[in-house]
Amino acid sequence: MATVQWFPGHMNAARKKAAETMEITDLVIEVLDARLPAASSNPMVEEIRLARQRPCLKILNKSDLADPDVTQQWLAYFNSQPGVKAVALSCKNPVEVARLPALCREQVPHRVGPGKPVRMLLMGIPNVGKSTLMNGLMKKRVAKVGDEPAVTKQQQRLYLNKTMVLTDMPGLMWPKIAYDSDGYMLAASHAIGVNAIIEEEVATFLGDLLIRRYPQKLEERYRISVEGMDGIALIEAIAKRRGFKVRGGDPDFEKGAHTFIQDYRSGALGRISLETPETRQAMLDEAKAEVEAKAAQEVSKMEKGEALL
Repeated sequence: MATVQWFPGHMNAARKKAAETMEITDLVIEVLDARLPAASSNPMVEEIRLARQRPCLKILNKSDLADPDVTQQWLAYFNSQPGVKAVALSCKNPVEVARLPALCREQVPHRVGPGKPVRMLLMGIPNVGKSTLMNGLMKKRVAKVGDEPAVTKQQQRLYLNKTMVLTDMPGLMWPKIAYDSDGYMLAASHAIGVNAIIEEEVATFLGDLLIRRYPQKLEERYRISVEGMDGIALIEAIAKRRGFKVRGGDPDFEKGAHTFIQDYRSGALGRISLETPETRQAMLDEAKAEVEAKAAQEVSKMEKGEALL
């Protein structure tokens, strides 16, 4: 499979603007996808935030689509970090969104009194729900909402009330996605533009993952047994089940892949999380071991080369 990378040109300018705005920010509100909280957290946001030592309210949005038990694990994980408060909600739910201003104030108790408005910077990757959240906070439509990444292109500044001001940043990706699995999880969750992905490969990755994590949900949705299947076999089975065929009668893999991804995105498969704190750490440990093994191989090659001289 090819690696997934996506960094449109306007995002470089947006990153510079974010660093400038951070200087006059009291609190960062970072919106994450509750189904993949770590993979959907932009490392540039953390880098800029920590450089200015700003507290952060992490919002695990789309929690209505995520596995509730796994979401609780992620909340415990983030809430154990200094200067961080994490909450899980659906930005489409006005009651849940209404809780946020009070939580923001709790994070910056020193910003109280005349001339001390709470200055908040809203950040997150594309298509994670920032615009929906902002509209909910303002209780009116102030931001364009679309089911495509990178709808918002420019920074906006809005007053929630007389004592709270919110700056909304365009969705930001980072120049290089370090881990292949992150790229595929982001692509499956619609955070990456369609021109940067091969949908069949994304669906195959997603199928492999869900066969391991949620086989019962797949069997309930598609009325098939997934025992012994891999991602490719799953997509083919979905295509057969739905009657998707190409000329000659073979399963239409492309249509099967598209249907499978849409079922995941819409929640038709049920409440699913693509990563847990434990699987995240295991992935990081494996990646570190691979880097160390490659480094050891290079050292060994150099030593052998020197020995021959």
